[in-house]
Amino acid sequence: MEEKHNDLNERITQVLNEMKCELGERFDLETINLAELGRRTGITRAKLRRIKDNGFEDKPHGLIGRKAEVTVLTGFTGIIDNLLKSGVTNSSVCLDRLRENGYTGGLTAIKNYIAAHHDLVPAKRQIIAPQGNRGRRYRSAPGESYQMDWGFVEVEDENGNKYKVACFAMICHCCGKRYIEFFPNARQENLFIGMIHAFLYMGVPEYVLTDNMKSVVVKRDDEGRPVWQKDYELFMGNIGFNTKLCKPWHPFTKGAVERLVRFVKDNFLPGRIFHELTDLNYEANGWSNRQNAAYHRAVDCIPDDKHEQLCMKKATVLENTIELSYYLCPERIISFDGFVNYEGRRFGVPYWYTEKTCRVKRDGYILYIYDSQMTKILTSHDVTWSRKDSFCKDQYAATQPEEAPSSPVKVKIQQLAPPQYDSGFEKYNFEKEGLPNG
Repeated sequence: MEEKHNDLNERITQVLNEMKCELGERFDLETINLAELGRRTGITRAKLRRIKDNGFEDKPHGLIGRKAEVTVLTGFTGIIDNLLKSGVTNSSVCLDRLRENGYTGGLTAIKNYIAAHHDLVPAKRQIIAPQGNRGRRYRSAPGESYQMDWGFVEVEDENGNKYKVACFAMICHCCGKRYIEFFPNARQENLFIGMIHAFLYMGVPEYVLTDNMKSVVVKRDDEGRPVWQKDYELFMGNIGFNTKLCKPWHPFTKGAVERLVRFVKDNFLPGRIFHELTDLNYEANGWSNRQNAAYHRAVDCIPDDKHEQLCMKKATVLENTIELSYYLCPERIISFDGFVNYEGRRFGVPYWYTEKTCRVKRDGYILYIYDSQMTKILTSHDVTWSRKDSFCKDQYAATQPEEAPSSPVKVKIQQLAPPQYDSGFEKYNFEKEGLPNG
């Protein structure tokens, strides 16, 4: 800053000397033409008036170096600090988190804060030199191939207990349109639900590229062909798509979905706070819609536009069928006390339903229990994600059955009337016979 003022002073001095040589004896600093001086120096007339009052010496502003006590980031620095300590240095991610908490400022203030607090960011892992032959990326036609995978994240509840939730991710390999959904675990029934929801969102492709999941493939035969898990093979036939498997221990083959899982962990999840898994999925759906409507340099397009114009001409629209309902409503065994277990919680079933199995489906905050043939709804529950059992109406009969004697009753006993005890005020009853009067 001092060097800048010195340069400005030298320029003013040089112009004043030139004007003194031109005017000669008529030159006077008190009556100098500030308009002409401003034209030659490029300084505004208002600033020249201030410099003239200081003897034509540009001095630093009196407020230089002072910092405002209250800024646009006041009250939000704790959120940014937590994100930086988590390794999040993306200013756009920080801006989204702050706006969710009421921030009204812009991006520049956040960038300046991040640049000044890089000491909070943990050190990155050391990157090793790549090994082996250089790979080659492949391309697929529009609507030809989707990639899918699971990602896992650790959640800490209000009591400090930690557990894992699974994130199902699917992406179109051609245009980059993506879909994510969170589940309590990565079981096969949740894989089917996630795939159906993704197909309803993006259409059904020719084939899906995935790794060697236990819920997809059992093994490979002597010729290297996959032996599909029987339920997954039936699922492929009902939906109408094929599956291609990646080479074991070679994640680059499905690099698009691997990058999507990492992008979810770096962009969507950091600093995320939620009350229920349903809330998290609503936020994930909104995040997916925003990402699909934005330009992505990796695919050089807006995924929504390209997918609608090109990919959907090859992909097929998934229609709701009875087979689809069976996958969306997994089967459950009813326990002896009238409960079914779903997503780690127990929900009651009416006593008048006498079959041993039923089907369960969670739609938002409501859980529906159907009969085994999907012909009617038995009951519904509000999903509160509490660990307590959720009872339903008519879960138990109003009159319970009573056991009768199986043989004649021969044992007899006698019951007397309960004895009568005098109250504590009886001693003050002077009219009672035998007590002294007065």
